[in-house]
Amino acid sequence: MKSAFLSIQYFFFFLLAAVTFSSCATTPVTGRSQLILVSEQEEANLGLQAYQETLAKEKISKDPQINAMVNRIGTRIASIADKPEYNWQFTVIDNDKTANAFALPGGKVAIYTGLLPYTKTESGLAFVMAHEIAHAIARHGGERLSQQLLLQLGQQGLNVAIAGRSPAAVQAVNVGYGLASTVGVALPFSRRHEYEADEIGLTLMAKAGYDPREAPTFFERMLNESNKQSPPVFLSTHPADQDRIRKIREMIPEAMTYYRGK
Repeated sequence: MKSAFLSIQYFFFFLLAAVTFSSCATTPVTGRSQLILVSEQEEANLGLQAYQETLAKEKISKDPQINAMVNRIGTRIASIADKPEYNWQFTVIDNDKTANAFALPGGKVAIYTGLLPYTKTESGLAFVMAHEIAHAIARHGGERLSQQLLLQLGQQGLNVAIAGRSPAAVQAVNVGYGLASTVGVALPFSRRHEYEADEIGLTLMAKAGYDPREAPTFFERMLNESNKQSPPVFLSTHPADQDRIRKIREMIPEAMTYYRGK
């Protein structure tokens, strides 16, 4: 009993130390406070590794026009993002069946060609790229990693506390903890990141000279098509569609204050 008590004390001391000495960051545009347990360089290294591993498995587009457009838009928005230390890289993945895009820490962005029929215009594509760039500069990857580390620490501490119970009870508690962590923490965290990337992205694209009013039109095109077939990946991994469009429309007036186009 004494050993278990000391283990619990040690666990909570370690958890407190991790939180105390972690990086307290603030997201751009929204100004939200973040608890991040990894350095920005560690994030960038992990992002680069994941990016290289992903691209090694995919077919990279050789279309000069599409590549020029994606790099032009990405470079223009990245110049507004105020992250000169990032080694920005924009890659087009030649996969017409996948309507998706992703960003990894350190400024690594990929666009699947299957998304282009939905973006239609440069402003439509600019919203997608600004949204992905927003994930990178808001350090959402590092925040999610930190969240996972804390959840793992919490589970380890819980296992120390229930070490004397039966194997069946320990398994039941761990299953319950995993479910509660996913539903109560991880999924809401993910939705918050998506809404935040929308808000930051709208500001970035407007400052870069792209019309933010194109964003809801892009989503409406995707929704119309998803009624005829399975939802595009870009929709299926993001918050409820109609609610998201409504929130984007609410954000547009503020973003328009930065827009200097027609």
